[in-house]
Amino acid sequence: MNAARQRLSVVGDIGARRTLDDLIRGSVWGRALSDRELDRISAESFERQVPAGGFVARMGQPVEHWIGVIDGLLKMSVASPDGKVSTLTGMSTGGWFGEGSLLKHEARRYDVVALRPSRVALVPRSSFERLRQTSLPFNHHLQHLMNSRLSLFIGMLEYDRLLGTDARVARCIATLFSAELYPEPRAYVDLRQQEIALLCGVSRQRVNVALRTLQDSGLLRVEPRGVTVIDLDGLRGFAGVPG
Repeated sequence: MNAARQRLSVVGDIGARRTLDDLIRGSVWGRALSDRELDRISAESFERQVPAGGFVARMGQPVEHWIGVIDGLLKMSVASPDGKVSTLTGMSTGGWFGEGSLLKHEARRYDVVALRPSRVALVPRSSFERLRQTSLPFNHHLQHLMNSRLSLFIGMLEYDRLLGTDARVARCIATLFSAELYPEPRAYVDLRQQEIALLCGVSRQRVNVALRTLQDSGLLRVEPRGVTVIDLDGLRGFAGVPG
């Protein structure tokens, strides 16, 4: 088996099979729409491929699309004028973002960078607004999504200020398994240690130490090319090893 085929066997080839239409029709909000509206949204939306390190969106730009992750891993961050970067959160396959800026009609307030080659879906503002005006289930979904994201950011602010590095890594990984933000059930995520380091804002060497601690605590299992979560609640509540 060559290297490419081996990689596909590890991750299940999910990203290779997933299409923009799959993402839209399989999403929580998509499943609440009529077939006619689904066909229309799918036809109006389009896919964009972004290389590793490329920008999906830039701070200060006008926001003209609601964005979903067909396949890949993104980092949402802000930067100060002197170049200091602070990571807000990661976005993995199945996630959607940008609804807040669309609702407020403001320029984007953060950068979104691909940590690996990624494919994103872009739903035009006009389509997004039409759904808001005509679909009660879509509005309920937006309300739930924004509330979930608010809870995520409050939690991240708490653990960034109060917790040690091991706990920060634990909470960072746990956010990628949020049922509210990523409704597809899963235990494994294709996530490299360098990617975890970039999402958590710590060194790769320190992430390696934290992952060993979390694995020894029975919360996750480090795989050759990813992480399998064994105890999600334990990961969310991890505060560090006593002593």
